[in-house]
Amino acid sequence: MRVKFKFLLILSLFFSLSSLGQTNVRDSMIFAPLISVAYTFQLPEGDLKKRFGNNSAIGGSFIVKDKQSFVYGISGNFLFGNSLKETNILSEVTTEQGYIINNEGIYSDVRLYERGYSLQFHFGKQFAVLSPNSNSGVYFMGGVGMLQHKIKIDVVNDDVPQLRDEYLHGYDRLTNGWAISQTIGYRLLSNSRMINFFVELEIVEAYTKNRRSYNIDLMGIENNQRFDMLTGFRFGWSVPLYKKIPREYYFY
Repeated sequence: MRVKFKFLLILSLFFSLSSLGQTNVRDSMIFAPLISVAYTFQLPEGDLKKRFGNNSAIGGSFIVKDKQSFVYGISGNFLFGNSLKETNILSEVTTEQGYIINNEGIYSDVRLYERGYSLQFHFGKQFAVLSPNSNSGVYFMGGVGMLQHKIKIDVVNDDVPQLRDEYLHGYDRLTNGWAISQTIGYRLLSNSRMINFFVELEIVEAYTKNRRSYNIDLMGIENNQRFDMLTGFRFGWSVPLYKKIPREYYFY
């Protein structure tokens, strides 16, 4: 019975389903580790805008807010989109009309997408502005990490020999490099621990290069320095992992 009780207690803390009296979020500055999931809508700028349109990202983070209201942690996001501006990358395998012929002599279904990911380490400060308690409010963070993106070539029926395996690497424009970010956001850690969300405006600047040794359509190497930029609007939900603060009892 004791083991079952401990297991249930851990689950209740992890999913923030505790009662109001279990934490003193309302009155005290607390040490709050936060696991979060988020959706981001991003607008490209710089060299990235020449290749892709707007994209989305989904991801997660582990952020800590300490008792001095410093915030720090790590985040990762998977980038995806359907808007591609460099539509001529497959010119070597298309007809004059723009179609791709498969190994049976008929038109193949080939689709192009944006794919990528980002990884950032963050550090910043939170301020109790427009907040119901001292653990919520506006925060500012800086970040450093990396950004990677490429063109995903999806041959639906895998029926084009020229677009299989290693051949795809000659077209996908795999690009990555180090990145920095600036974030302003608002986080709510509710007094009840049941509603914990954040909204952010994030700007990412990345200094990237094409990492493929050869581009088939260009018949050469593309190794010029790029400046890729993303402006993102993010909404996320957090699971707080802070511990129970014991109550004091007085007997007379």
